[in-house]
Amino acid sequence: MNHPVLPCKTPLLTPRRTGTPLTHPFSFINHPSNTPLSLQTPSLPDCDSPSNAPLKKQIPIRHDCRVASSFLQGVTAAFVMLSVVITGMAQSINDETGLTFYGWSDQHVQASGDASHVIPVVDAMNVMEGTSYPEKVGGKVARPQFVLGAGDITEWPTIAAMKTYDDLLKIRLKIRAYDVIGNHDDGGLVPSETMKKWAIARHGGLSYTFDAGGVHFVMLWSAFDASKEPAQPLTTESLDYLRKELAKAPKDAPIIIATHLCHDAIVNKDALIDAIGTAKVILILGGHYHFASVQEYRGFRFVQLPSPKSEWTEFTVLRITPDRLIALPYDFVKRAWATEPRKILDIPVKPLR
Repeated sequence: MNHPVLPCKTPLLTPRRTGTPLTHPFSFINHPSNTPLSLQTPSLPDCDSPSNAPLKKQIPIRHDCRVASSFLQGVTAAFVMLSVVITGMAQSINDETGLTFYGWSDQHVQASGDASHVIPVVDAMNVMEGTSYPEKVGGKVARPQFVLGAGDITEWPTIAAMKTYDDLLKIRLKIRAYDVIGNHDDGGLVPSETMKKWAIARHGGLSYTFDAGGVHFVMLWSAFDASKEPAQPLTTESLDYLRKELAKAPKDAPIIIATHLCHDAIVNKDALIDAIGTAKVILILGGHYHFASVQEYRGFRFVQLPSPKSEWTEFTVLRITPDRLIALPYDFVKRAWATEPRKILDIPVKPLR
């Protein structure tokens, strides 16, 4: 007797992105990468395909594909429920800690490749997590997602200097790093392409963007005329790039701009602010003058990141939560937080709508 063969269209767990973004736990963050996974059920052959034809001896087929289908549907439901629980846990953690990263600038690795003055900063960054903030801030330093460098990586861009810094990032520093190059890195009056090629190979361009913790970062390179004063304008080309990238930025995401020149060194700040327009920029980071400071211009906060090549042994810890923005230098030799008001940014962040 012929036994009926039951259809076996059991779903495979094939994740794909849907077009509906999840709401980020930060009220002002809605990042396009935060999209839910849905399950896709591809068309499968029935159990009565030629490969599943009854055996010659007509041995009864005792499995029921409907049971297998029901079982896998149950597994699928459990998987989805577990995903919701895990996502909820992650969102709770993000709500509490926000985004933490470190900032520094003007490492000035010597042409010989000597970076002895840089290594202590790297080592201090590696162990900074868990350090208690000042009582006014409260809590402890969370795990940093990356280190941001604002340029002048080298004193002059020799291959030895480039290799030393590259090794520091790849071997000694235990945290992801993003850098924009500065005026020393292009060789100045004796031009060199070494660090430019390094930056392009590492980041895809001299100017580039990335996203972390629901925040959109624009790393902005601007050409520098070494024959002129240290304070210069951001170039037309760099501002054109900025406008283009801000127009493409994730909707409602807060934005941080990082460039080498600091507040006091950008002589065309009005052009910069005009280029920003209505984009939701919450911070502008720079370096160039080697010491930590905080400035404000036309309602925008500028944070100048400290240099290992200075009398101050500091790097800056930045933390962004749904309601607070902090930039606080830490002296890794004295093991003490900065207390000078001109160095500290601690402000409320209103939801961006």
